[in-house]
Amino acid sequence: MSLTRRDAALSFGALWTTLALPAGARAQASPTLTWTPKALSADQARTLDVVAELIIPATDTPGARAAGVPQFVDRALSDYYDAEDAARFKAGLDRIDSEARTGHGGAFVTLPAATQLALLTRLDTEGVASFRALKELVTIGYFTSEPGATLALRYDPVPGDYRGCVPLKDIGRAWATV
Repeated sequence: MSLTRRDAALSFGALWTTLALPAGARAQASPTLTWTPKALSADQARTLDVVAELIIPATDTPGARAAGVPQFVDRALSDYYDAEDAARFKAGLDRIDSEARTGHGGAFVTLPAATQLALLTRLDTEGVASFRALKELVTIGYFTSEPGATLALRYDPVPGDYRGCVPLKDIGRAWATV
């Protein structure tokens, strides 16, 4: 069963740590960056760009790349993470690329999308902490972006009356306010 971004948004908890990779998701490799990383190397930023788009691909709403999630992650690492946590996060990106080179003979961003997805699915299934942290930050970045909060989620700046215990089928998308 494939999992849509909407289903994922509704199913993961407050920190969104259980987001599953959508089956058949395809990321477009980005050979050149359209932004200048502050905390990441160019190779790490390219890996992040592809991984983020695999985690939240473009569908009927913009994906992670279009929502600026890679830049969000880089800015978070640069401005908010302490040096030790940022180093661990960057080592996780390096691990993805290293496993791609070792197991598949090329940089992660050059592999076919199915191979990229299989590698990430394995890391997710094995519970690799650095990949879980990456998924969490990508998800937070996406759902706090304008496209994530207004297009992927139902947006209502003044939600109105409180109605508890409403069946989810009556609500549709989850709610976000900015």
